[in-house]
Amino acid sequence: MNIPEVSRAARVNACAIRILEKSGIRRNSYLQALQDGSMTLEEFRRSQEQFFFAVSFFPRPMAALVGRIPTPKARLDILHNLIEEHGEFKEDHFHHTTFQCFLRSLGSEPEKIEAGAPSPALRAFNSILTSACVLDELEVGVACMGIIEFAFAGISAIIGQAVVQRGWVPQEKLVHYALHAQIDERHAEEFFAVIEPLWDNPARRYFIEQGLELGAYAFDRLYSDLYALGKAVPVS
Repeated sequence: MNIPEVSRAARVNACAIRILEKSGIRRNSYLQALQDGSMTLEEFRRSQEQFFFAVSFFPRPMAALVGRIPTPKARLDILHNLIEEHGEFKEDHFHHTTFQCFLRSLGSEPEKIEAGAPSPALRAFNSILTSACVLDELEVGVACMGIIEFAFAGISAIIGQAVVQRGWVPQEKLVHYALHAQIDERHAEEFFAVIEPLWDNPARRYFIEQGLELGAYAFDRLYSDLYALGKAVPVS
């Protein structure tokens, strides 16, 4: 993870990098098992079937956050981020849809998954995002969503490389993770730019740091939970 050469949010970006490193998310058991070969395809498939509920839900707290930003100009970047989540209004490019395509490449049946229920771990993660974006201070919600986008760029690159190397998914069917590896640091920058002007205010900086810490914690915990969910034996 690197700060862009010309950053609109250099201080928030730098703080996010420090917090993500401290969190150890890229050394999470999920990513370690995926990279060292100890995770099986079936374990990966089960975990990704649950991750679908996070992918599908993510735009909803983002939409709530847009409505809370008081100035129109500050809303624009996150609004565009939200539109990108919806495939620039093209249904076959919705992130919800591209992840379903990724699941099919693993041998899953997304329609059956969507008709099912998220695990408590996924419901807990989604509830954290809802609370941060709807009920907490604005800076908490913006920072929380931003650092998750920031982390997901690197995680997407790790997952994409691992599944291709292991022969689980052909490179050409990696559309969802390939896309997020490319765009999510920019998305994070767009979130962070909203709160960068508040950095010099100690009272508001506290909430920025709290949001960054919350997002890093919640996302790291999600991957730990996904690791456990992948290993769990399905109840027949």
